[in-house]
Amino acid sequence: MALGGLASDPAASRGRLHCEDDRGPRGPRDAFQRDRDRIIHSASFRRLRHKTQVFVAPDGDHYRVRLTHSLEVAQIGRAMARALGLNEDLTEALCLAHDLGHPPFGHAGEDALEEKLAAVGGFDHNAHSIRLLSLLECPYPGFDGLNLSWEMLEGLAKHNGPVIIPHWALAEADAAFPLDLQNWPSLEAQVAAIADDIAYDNHDIDDGLRAGILDLDALLELPLARRHWDTLEARHPGLDMDRKRAALVRDMIGTMVGDVLAETRRRVTEAGVETAADVREAGRQLAGFSAEMRDEERALKRHLYANLYDSAPLKPVRVEAHRIIANLADHLIANPADLPEGWQRGEGEEARLRGIIDYIAGMTDPFAIARHEEWIGKTDLEDRF
Repeated sequence: MALGGLASDPAASRGRLHCEDDRGPRGPRDAFQRDRDRIIHSASFRRLRHKTQVFVAPDGDHYRVRLTHSLEVAQIGRAMARALGLNEDLTEALCLAHDLGHPPFGHAGEDALEEKLAAVGGFDHNAHSIRLLSLLECPYPGFDGLNLSWEMLEGLAKHNGPVIIPHWALAEADAAFPLDLQNWPSLEAQVAAIADDIAYDNHDIDDGLRAGILDLDALLELPLARRHWDTLEARHPGLDMDRKRAALVRDMIGTMVGDVLAETRRRVTEAGVETAADVREAGRQLAGFSAEMRDEERALKRHLYANLYDSAPLKPVRVEAHRIIANLADHLIANPADLPEGWQRGEGEEARLRGIIDYIAGMTDPFAIARHEEWIGKTDLEDRF
């Protein structure tokens, strides 16, 4: 069953915050295709190639970074949108943009910014994505930001569901261009969110096994992994370990995608929604895992947190990354003259500190290390670059 009647229609978009002069060449693109292209051509998107996913400055060429993760999320999201009859371009754009607001060193960097600048509201990477796209990226002559469609900004703001108490950066964007934060977003945004879960669950398994941090036998104690592994052994007896590991990840992605498609169709039928507007008023999440798959996926996440993200080999790197970002924040707070021109946000302490947030959050991993070496001293991560 296709859900084309619930798809977001670019011709019916609520528009953009700023009117645009369209006299220049634009090509045959609709509103959501232009959103996607603006994301791909942005400096923030390019910087993702040097931002941590799980492994900081990975020693091997095959580990994920934020950029490759975002591309993989987009592939999964677009495939699901196509199967459901949703708008593929909006889904792809949301997937590509979902991690733009991450600071250097992933969640370690985010935690450090949140702690050091809590006095002015702290830091949230999702809200910072909206701030980047609405204000900080400035490639156009007539306005700040990328001036994305309402549906694009709404989907990024609420891809994990309604926002009751918005972070300050999101609240500012919402005040300028109200995003109906209390409602669920489009089905495209809901699909993009679940595509993110599917991608990082399975690709982190791949990277963790490749790095020798995850233990295959321990992973296979999870029923979800064991079922797929046993099926692979029956289907391809004698297959070498590298190919079998890749097939395991591929098959688990396929199973999760199939589960989301079936469950989303079931929920839509049960809710009786008939239009894209009905999706926002449904009062519940319509795209997601079945109850059985949800429980298995949560068990997988718990395993990854215990055995990969919080593992002994990665913990010292995360601690050092946190120290680097905290030191940079402390230095710029104490030495405001070192904040480059253009990063000041107006008069007053709050504006000054938020300029520091914007500057540090936009750094790549190697740039953060270089600034730390210049201003503060050596780090334990320099040799990784």
